[in-house]
Amino acid sequence: MKSRSACLFFAAIVVLSLSIPALRAEDYPARPIKLVVGAPAGTTDTIARFIAEPMAAALKQPVLVENRPGAGGNLAAAAVAKSPPDGHTLLVSFSSHTINATLYPALPYDPITDFTPITMVARVPSLLVGRAKDPEALIELAKAKPHTLTIGIGGIGSSLHLAGEKLKLMTGVDFLNVPYKGTAPALSDLLGSQIDLMFISLVTGVEQVRAGKLRAYGVTSMQRQPFFPEVPAIGEVVSGFESSAWFGVFAPANLPGAITERLNAVIVGALAEPKLREQLKNEGATAVGSSAKEFAIFIREDIERWAPLVKSSGATPN
Repeated sequence: MKSRSACLFFAAIVVLSLSIPALRAEDYPARPIKLVVGAPAGTTDTIARFIAEPMAAALKQPVLVENRPGAGGNLAAAAVAKSPPDGHTLLVSFSSHTINATLYPALPYDPITDFTPITMVARVPSLLVGRAKDPEALIELAKAKPHTLTIGIGGIGSSLHLAGEKLKLMTGVDFLNVPYKGTAPALSDLLGSQIDLMFISLVTGVEQVRAGKLRAYGVTSMQRQPFFPEVPAIGEVVSGFESSAWFGVFAPANLPGAITERLNAVIVGALAEPKLREQLKNEGATAVGSSAKEFAIFIREDIERWAPLVKSSGATPN
């Protein structure tokens, strides 16, 4: 009798344990949601705040943005990776998530297995700018006198740095990298003609070009940008060139599938709205809204895409 009672007791525990994820998913969210951003004020932070508002409205809970900058986004990623997989702590990350897989010799987390991808929110191309009115002359100079054409690097291992490395590999032009502690001092030296070129965020670059302070040589997206159609895509001249930054949302690993689906539906639904698409456009971003599966595949492939470029550049963490 005792044996039968014990069996029934343990069977009840098993049934109850199996029902807990469904109950959690059904009741989600039970408290405010935190979006952890591995960067200070800037594009990643802005995109996080853009999606926080419609998420809060749809999920009927406050959605708070918490900035944890440092180590190229690694501090924020590590914190989220260790959080409970209940959908209340999410990571808003960017291209460094996949670049860092090769750039850093030892990460405190695995960029694939320690996260549940939710969706890619947006892509943001950059702009190659300089002061010379004749970019062809600059290219000829670089070929005639290798390692003399200077390009400003606002952050070693960043997507902007690696865009320059990719351009070197695909054209054979040998730029001289000039590292800076941030984009602002690099831009200052470019405006002062201390360096020749740099890749810069699309919005900042457009402002400088339209003000007549810089000349735009090309945009890093596959196609020209609709709001800046006079500037060619670099891929029009260098076949196959593309180097856009991406921004996306992750949860800790083992997030229940129903919560993953709900978060994906809420964010993708928000990205379909004209208001959010216009907000992103004003930041030089194009809304994406991928499925969780598509984003997971992209992350794996993007690590493989960046790996040879990071290695060939010789880049190491600052």
